[in-house]
Amino acid sequence: MSDLKKTRRPSAEEEQQGLNMSGSFSKVLDLSSEDPHSAGIKPITFVRQVAAGCVYPRILQGDALPPDARLRAQKLLSHFDGGSVGSYTETCGSMHVRNTIAKSVSLRDGGVQSSPEQVFITVDTQRALMVMLRLLCQSEGVCAVMIPDPAPHTLTRLLDRMGVVPVTYQLREQSGWSFERAALNRSIQASRGRCFPRAIYISNPGNPTGHVQSRESIQHVIRFAADEELFLLVDEESVLDVYQDTVFADGSEFVSYKRVLAEMGEPYSDGVQLASLHSLSNGIMGECGFRTGYMELVNVDEAVMLYAEVLLTGDLCPPVIGQITLDVMADPPHPGEPSYSLYTRVLYSDFFRQV
Repeated sequence: MSDLKKTRRPSAEEEQQGLNMSGSFSKVLDLSSEDPHSAGIKPITFVRQVAAGCVYPRILQGDALPPDARLRAQKLLSHFDGGSVGSYTETCGSMHVRNTIAKSVSLRDGGVQSSPEQVFITVDTQRALMVMLRLLCQSEGVCAVMIPDPAPHTLTRLLDRMGVVPVTYQLREQSGWSFERAALNRSIQASRGRCFPRAIYISNPGNPTGHVQSRESIQHVIRFAADEELFLLVDEESVLDVYQDTVFADGSEFVSYKRVLAEMGEPYSDGVQLASLHSLSNGIMGECGFRTGYMELVNVDEAVMLYAEVLLTGDLCPPVIGQITLDVMADPPHPGEPSYSLYTRVLYSDFFRQV
């Protein structure tokens, strides 16, 4: 298999084979868009309550919403110009929401520092990836990015649109969709003389495989990136511990690339550049229509981060409703608060029963 092959769409005959199974089916769900709400998954109540209070502030004057949802909506509105979701925020998102995300990331990573100045709220992860690819593919030559096989179905199309060559490395299904350092070495060696890999893309938890990388596996990737001077583009669709603890396989534990990078110490902790990506579309929220995500840049020069902000100015600002949802995702109801019981029940019972 060529390391530079392009992923093709299965033929109509191949797709039909998946339907020619014994037994009868009353309905076929198309989940290729990774849109859980379109498949019937219900939204999380607290998210919609806070959003409703922000969109229609008059509802905050009564008792239609629980007290903690009203307080959250009021607090968020106080950080928007004119107290309205109809106003623009900063180009990279509301600093209040970026602070909330940074605190959540630091908590997730066992106290590893996270700065809101390094958090960029974007129009979903696709926009963040486009910005990073523009930053990485400035020099002459054919720019390439190492990507897994299988990979997210939107990734190869984005690379093709950006004129970036995919250099694939194989995931091994028989070993839980893991990969070895030797496979990475073979892939990058095969690309020599034809293109110039600038980054390696990782999906953790894996998309579409669902596998979770071990700490040891992450360390191998970080060392490989350091040896080959590659930028790490890591799509980490999990911030909430409740999602990590419930969805993943027995014996697996989610740990972020940023945390492992920090714990490895020098020369990795301050030398390997990383962009950690997250989206409302995948993760526990599944709010694809809100079209919002964020990326955190680690070990990236301030001048480069400023240029990233310049590239994002064309968007004016990310969707404000999406920013509100990011705030709830990063800081959900806490034990003892009025909405905590319903929130956890929706996640542990209703949501996963529907899944």
